Amino acid sequence: MNTSDPSDRDGGAEKLNWMDRRRAKIRAEVERNRRGEYTVPTWVLAVALAVIVGAWLALIIFAG
Repeated sequence: MNTSDPSDRDGGAEKLNWMDRRRAKIRAEVERNRRGEYTVPTWVLAVALAVIVGAWLALIIFAG
């Protein structure tokens, strides 16, 4: 049977560590973007492609 200290269950230290990791991740991303290493997320590219293909299909269907 697992016994743990009730103070382990509050998650205070875990939340702080999660928040610190999140801040470090954001800080690293901002630094990469400032160096010019910015990349467009894949979902943005997929949406752009879907819009372009949809526009072509609409043009073909409604103009034809």
